[in-house]
Amino acid sequence: MGDRSRHAAWCSIAGVSALLVLPAHSVAQTYPPGFAYQLTHSQLYDASPSPDGKRLVLVSTIGNKEQLFLMNADGSHLVQVSFDSVNHEDPAWSPDGRKIAYVADDGVYAVVMLMNPDGSGIERLGPADVRAIHPSWSWDSRQVWYCTDDDLRPPRKNPSAIYYIDVATRQVRPVIEGGVNTYPSLSPDGKRLLFRRMIGEMNSEVFVANRDGTDQRNVTNHPAFDGWPEWSPDGSRIAFASNRNSNYQIFVMKADGSDVKRVANTEGRATAPHWSRDGKTIYFTNCRKVDLGSDCQIFAAVAP
Repeated sequence: MGDRSRHAAWCSIAGVSALLVLPAHSVAQTYPPGFAYQLTHSQLYDASPSPDGKRLVLVSTIGNKEQLFLMNADGSHLVQVSFDSVNHEDPAWSPDGRKIAYVADDGVYAVVMLMNPDGSGIERLGPADVRAIHPSWSWDSRQVWYCTDDDLRPPRKNPSAIYYIDVATRQVRPVIEGGVNTYPSLSPDGKRLLFRRMIGEMNSEVFVANRDGTDQRNVTNHPAFDGWPEWSPDGSRIAFASNRNSNYQIFVMKADGSDVKRVANTEGRATAPHWSRDGKTIYFTNCRKVDLGSDCQIFAAVAP
């Protein structure tokens, strides 16, 4: 999923409508008569919009497995499209609308896969013997960019590198190695690479580099934990998540890191922003603890 540690603390109760059942004496001891608590909890996260803006591909948990779903952009008509016995994570809709890239995680390896939007035509794209995360597309739909897993020994981060795969030839090329580098996002003109880098144990920053990994520049330069970056469709702005206001919220800044604006004053843990193709809407995941469980939901906000 979009950062495994991101959901671990929130998604302790799985399922689109997972039912939490407690013994009657436990409830009686916990709450006085007349007190109501939320019994069911929903988990919907990591939404990626289709190029035409009409649908979203997203993740939800069914039977303790993360599965892929499609729904209309207004939140209606939720349909399951994956049914494998592995976890399906980090879906990304191709700019040409023909394919969805995602990660299939069997608990040992996590492999970049492709499928048609209706769930058919499943094929392996990336190497089979790695743990890959966070696939994203080049804007010509010819490459899928990804990074290796930085959460092999949580809570400590381990080195992770950024690669891209040529969809036609399946050739894998390394781009950025050394350190903890995740969430690659290639600019619409194909010239600049956006990514998240850990600096030390606690500080996370958003970096911009040339597409070959040269000329790396820190564009957030903030003591908070900044990450989950994505280019706007016109390449002029960057959406990202940060806890600079205590809880994680979504922000937008210019490509050089200036003019930072908060997208919405949300409560909870907001991460993984994704732009609509017209640049007017930002979709993101917001997770909140509620009574004895947690909810993760898809939010949409007008881009500043």
